[in-house]
Amino acid sequence: MPVHGFSSKSEKNEATKQQRRDPYELLGVSRNATDQEIKSAYRKMALKYHPDKNANDPKAADMFKEVTFSYNILSNPDKRCQYDMAGFEAIESESQDLELDLSSMGTVNTMFAALFSKLGVPIKTTVSTSILEEALNGMVTIHPLQLGKPLVKKVEKQCAHFYSVTITEQEAQAGFVCRVHSPDKSKFKLLYFEQEENGGLGLALQEDSAKTGKVTSAGMYFLGFPVYRLDQTISAMATAKDPDAAFFKKLHGFQPCEITELKAGTHVFAVYGDNFFRSVSYRIEALCAATFSEEKKKLRNVETQILSKRAELVKFETEYREVLAQFTEMTSRYAQEMQSIDELLRQRNAIHAAYTNVPPLKRSSFSSKVKVSFKQWRRGSLAEFGLTVKNLWGASTKHLLGAGLVRRR
Repeated sequence: MPVHGFSSKSEKNEATKQQRRDPYELLGVSRNATDQEIKSAYRKMALKYHPDKNANDPKAADMFKEVTFSYNILSNPDKRCQYDMAGFEAIESESQDLELDLSSMGTVNTMFAALFSKLGVPIKTTVSTSILEEALNGMVTIHPLQLGKPLVKKVEKQCAHFYSVTITEQEAQAGFVCRVHSPDKSKFKLLYFEQEENGGLGLALQEDSAKTGKVTSAGMYFLGFPVYRLDQTISAMATAKDPDAAFFKKLHGFQPCEITELKAGTHVFAVYGDNFFRSVSYRIEALCAATFSEEKKKLRNVETQILSKRAELVKFETEYREVLAQFTEMTSRYAQEMQSIDELLRQRNAIHAAYTNVPPLKRSSFSSKVKVSFKQWRRGSLAEFGLTVKNLWGASTKHLLGAGLVRRR
């Protein structure tokens, strides 16, 4: 029983579960809400209840945790499906993956996070709350970015550079692409903002950089047809929890982008430095896709194949698990059968050896007798050899004296 005045961990967890509210209701979205609607609702509530803005309000801190918890469920396709089917019971609260705001962490905590990241532990980071708040209040500096003219810049850690791109109706219909590269393999985020009713900017899309060869890159493609993005953190987390499932989770993060095309007008993008301690050197480029018609066809074809392969992997995983279970069972049986056969053969040899009237010799006594016999023989042989030498020396001396070859002293 728990000590008076204290509750057990299980009791606290049970009380927390009973206090949880429906994620859809908490975020103020419908059950048919799109990923973009869920993300937009979360960003607004996270800004409102963030601990940095409510340092002396514990209720706001609890609300922030609950909002983040709800978003972690609804932003993950698998967890959202599990919740829709079975509620909170299908969600393992202990394994919810939180996004870290590095700008609000102390130096020590940031060092620990960097260390874990180096060791291969997948750590999801979020854009600094202060950056999002400044954008929402229209307090950021926006630089113009011309189509086809890349810019090379350096952004500090947990800071952002904002760029505006203006496209015509014809360019919007042809398609638009924004790409960022970092030659020093730094981590960054490519962000796209939409105009809010208050005149500020609200985060609409986010693409984390990924290593491709000797650089890290991120891109957004508005080509008029569904284009997919690959969230590699999902497969990375699956690998950390279950290395055997890494292969089958590889395409789970392949999800359609919320926005497939842009309208004519001015659009705002940003490059956010996502390194733990150092700045990020990068090159940003905005392109009209009119001259990339062949690439558009290839991209659409390849992504169709990836979708088909993702569906095949679901079926293949089921078959693989069944065969693996059978293989494990056969391997265990193989070891048992081998042990059983070896034991039977040992018993058989023991029975064969029992067919004799001669008592079995003890290895230790036989060995000692052999050793004793050898010592006695060696001593006797040496003594006999000594007598022989003595006799020969005496006979030789007499012969030499008789011949006058030696004299007595």
